[in-house]
Amino acid sequence: MVKAVRKYHAETGRPERYRMLCFEGAFHGRTLAMLAATGNEKYLAGFGPPVEGFEHVPFGNMNAVRGAITRETAGIMIEPVQGEGGVRPATLDFLRELRRACDEFGLLLALDEVQIGMGRSGRLWAHQWAGIEPDVMSSAKGIAGGFPLGAILAKEHVAKHLKPGTHGTTYGGSPLACAAGNAVLDVMLAPGFLDGVDRVARHLWRGFVKLAEQHPLVVEEARGAGLLLGLKLRPEVSNVEMQGSCVAEGLLTVAAGMNVLRVAPPLIISEAEADEALHMIGRACLRLRPSLSRIAAK
Repeated sequence: MVKAVRKYHAETGRPERYRMLCFEGAFHGRTLAMLAATGNEKYLAGFGPPVEGFEHVPFGNMNAVRGAITRETAGIMIEPVQGEGGVRPATLDFLRELRRACDEFGLLLALDEVQIGMGRSGRLWAHQWAGIEPDVMSSAKGIAGGFPLGAILAKEHVAKHLKPGTHGTTYGGSPLACAAGNAVLDVMLAPGFLDGVDRVARHLWRGFVKLAEQHPLVVEEARGAGLLLGLKLRPEVSNVEMQGSCVAEGLLTVAAGMNVLRVAPPLIISEAEADEALHMIGRACLRLRPSLSRIAAK
């Protein structure tokens, strides 16, 4: 995405525009440039000076965004829902404001929908809930149902500047990967599929809110969007400990930033299976309560 944004400005007479505005808590990947876009010191450690050209502002703070825009700013890059950073959704108004700011200052809006895209939000793309369109967007993970595939989508006014020779990948355009992606789309775009994802996601969300109410010694709050949900745990409980407790109950989860337990079920999950997962998480919370009681007694 960053290459597309920079190339667009260079080819339209504004080569000084190369800097990207990113957000605290972001995760954009593990290459050297995307480590710099992520900005997490833990991930950057040991790889030398970060790639230049990335700035970070607080997530959700529009005043900070506008204050950071300079004549060198090329675009704004954001995940509609931060996954690794703590399962934090951007508000729909914030996404709309970013679109307006990009239009106002001649910037490109780059959306990272690798984790929340391809139906996980209940729509094909999470930004559709805000009624906006990006200039360039990345997709992967669910795009081919588990088969390795990633894609960059861009508006024609951006894409036309990435001519042959300006970008390439060893396995780019793999017929097998693209066939897998087409098969996934056949299922995902079938009538009723995304409505089903949205219905189960709302059911699961209500269950997460109830879990937070029922286990206040363990859970501070529920957060997330669609079928990318999280439980922010109390400081006395580590998400790694909670993850282990869930495994003991037979449920696989994953830790995220800000001490959040992340849950990202398959899009074909049923309400009954969601209820089973909620019961497992509830029992996992109960497993931790004896140790928490000892902490509270001290």
